[in-house]
Amino acid sequence: MTKAKHVRVRRVYEAARPREDGLRVLVDRVWPRGMKKEDARLDEWAKQVAPSTELRKWYSHDPERYGEFAQRYRAELAEPEAGEALDRLRERIDGGTVTLLTAVKDDQLDHSHAAVLREELGGGR
Repeated sequence: MTKAKHVRVRRVYEAARPREDGLRVLVDRVWPRGMKKEDARLDEWAKQVAPSTELRKWYSHDPERYGEFAQRYRAELAEPEAGEALDRLRERIDGGTVTLLTAVKDDQLDHSHAAVLREELGGGR
């Protein structure tokens, strides 16, 4: 399994940092509100690796539910469609830098699906 050299999690609304970002991947299932596609400066939109709508609504970014959310989300990532998309993402990274982009609010980034993905891609906590 190929791991990324650096995995960053940032808000999609922040300005791109071409020298630091590496591969820019949106990991939300729905397009970020108010964001123009050309302003996002994405290399990929990997919506298949985003949590299901049901899981996202259940979690509702409640920090007390994060542990269970992460466990349920990892189970979703093991399902065929999400697992294949995650494997394709790993192949694209190939030891380089990736920035996982999400519309999650700043104070919720460390308890988001993007933080779980960072761990899955070898970027630690």
